[in-house]
Amino acid sequence: MAIETTTPTTPSTPPLGTPRLSRRDKLVLFVLCAAQFMVALDFSVLNVALPVLGPDLGMSTSGLQWAVTAFALPSGGFLLLFGRIGDLYGRRRLFLTGLALFGAASLLATFAWDPASFLAGRALQGLGAAAIVPTGMSLLTTTFPEGPARDRALGISGTLLSLGFTVGMVAGGVLTDALGWRSTMGLLSLFALIVLPLAPALLPESRTPDRPRLDIPGAITVTGGLLALIYALSTAADRGFGGADVIVTLVAGVLLLAAFVAVESRSSAPLVSLPMLRRRTVAWGNIGGLVTFSMMSTVVFVLTLYLQEVLDLSAFETGLVFGVQGVLSAVAGTYAPKVIGQLGARRTLALSLAGQGALVAALLGLNAHTWSVWLATTAVSLASMCHLGAIISYGVTVTSGVPDEEQGLATGLVTSTQQIGLTVGIPLLGVLATTADDLMSGVHTVLAIDSVIVLVAAALVALGLRVRSGTVEAEPLGAR
Repeated sequence: MAIETTTPTTPSTPPLGTPRLSRRDKLVLFVLCAAQFMVALDFSVLNVALPVLGPDLGMSTSGLQWAVTAFALPSGGFLLLFGRIGDLYGRRRLFLTGLALFGAASLLATFAWDPASFLAGRALQGLGAAAIVPTGMSLLTTTFPEGPARDRALGISGTLLSLGFTVGMVAGGVLTDALGWRSTMGLLSLFALIVLPLAPALLPESRTPDRPRLDIPGAITVTGGLLALIYALSTAADRGFGGADVIVTLVAGVLLLAAFVAVESRSSAPLVSLPMLRRRTVAWGNIGGLVTFSMMSTVVFVLTLYLQEVLDLSAFETGLVFGVQGVLSAVAGTYAPKVIGQLGARRTLALSLAGQGALVAALLGLNAHTWSVWLATTAVSLASMCHLGAIISYGVTVTSGVPDEEQGLATGLVTSTQQIGLTVGIPLLGVLATTADDLMSGVHTVLAIDSVIVLVAAALVALGLRVRSGTVEAEPLGAR
């Protein structure tokens, strides 16, 4: 299907060297990256405020889990659906709607008067994020043409995504101590207030001239499946996999996603093109993305436990460790597009995964001695640099060669992989640390398994994205 762009932006990209962006390109990139940074910030800014938030709103300790889950459910469950709606009915329109909803929801959470109003605000934030993330990413990939300009834009976006998560961990503690937990939600409102007035005049709109029918059965099954899966994994992170609700929703999620595949194979206008999922770049790129996100989130989780409970570091000192990680990640984001330009996205993805796995293995040298904080800081920071290289290269890999009319779908898959990755790692592996008789032993077990998974994924991605005649393999899986 053809896409009509009413206000296109043509980046000024020289044929050789680092692409030079026009002033308008830079403003467009600022708006899109600021929105992505805002959403990444929301993933972590509230975490350290939960012990203060609970007593203030009268939430039980077990109920605090819902402060995170209420955001994760809609933000992950509706990503694919909203990405496709943006493709069909206008990405700019949905992006602006998501921004407005996110800002209003952040205000509601800021001034919440009881648990119900706060959780409603968090759920609406998640819904706004589900509209912002895929449409923002697809606006970026359709605004900047495939090649050095897009690689650079994705590099900046990936850097801010990683930096937003890290900044959120540090800023959450500082703001909570200085101004109270409500300031963490107020910060998100401020971001929305800055971005929303700039976006309408800068961002291009896109729409399909024929307005094809939306695949309702596909939308119901994939959204229901993702909601059930994310709920099960989020709940398991807190209570384990033995609960009846976890088992029921996990099975329901798997069955609904299986039904989704069956529905899509018979639909005349599918929500997800199954031939796209069979593209080597899409399939293996998303596998690499899933592994790098899930395994790195697990490392951050167990290191937080280790630093505070084994080495007795304060929350502020722990934040400084991850602050170093954030700075070096930003440096990696500057150089990753250049590396991709030299090696190609698939080689960069495989090498980044291998580096991440090797550096996580180095963390097996941690012990209860205070000097281990230097090993922890160095290894996790360097691993995060490789992690960021994997984030950027998998985004380039998945979206390369995809027609503009399907960029919302491709980027919806990218962002769904991010969300599921952030959700799945901790309940699957983190529980081994929290339930171990000896925390140090549990941390070593998790890090060893984590490292093996990433290294195996690096080898599989390298084979799956092998090059033939100097071109990244983009033919269907199983083709010869």
